Amino acid sequence: MYELKTFFKNSFPFLITLFLWYLSISFWNPAGILALIPIFYYSFVKPTKGFSLYAFLFCFLIDYRCDLTLLWSFMFCLFYAINGFQKFIDLSCTDNNAINVFMVFIGLGIFVLTLSHFTWLNLIHNIWLMIWFWVLYTPITALDKWVNK
Repeated sequence: MYELKTFFKNSFPFLITLFLWYLSISFWNPAGILALIPIFYYSFVKPTKGFSLYAFLFCFLIDYRCDLTLLWSFMFCLFYAINGFQKFIDLSCTDNNAINVFMVFIGLGIFVLTLSHFTWLNLIHNIWLMIWFWVLYTPITALDKWVNK
């Protein structure tokens, strides 16, 4: 039983990312974009061994589903490089699981998407996505704390 719990704890970041990417619903989770929450959390806030390549792969898969030209993959690589070069901010010790940095990560990507094809409907949809990310970030990261108990 202990081995099963250990396996589940170690595989949870991979499983939740796969689940959120696979659970693609056009209004609530377009192209599995909510998988960016565990991708950000397990890559920067709570770095997990072996997750970086997996996160990059899923950023690429989100780009593929959205018909984007490597936007989220580029954003991930950019934030990964910034996080690797800086030593002033430790995201694992920030308040609220670094939700402010996550909103900058998502906000920059959504801002580029809004400017690339500006319509009022697109603007409203992207504002909805920002609010939805903000609302769901805390429960998904709290789920990790519950699993690791």
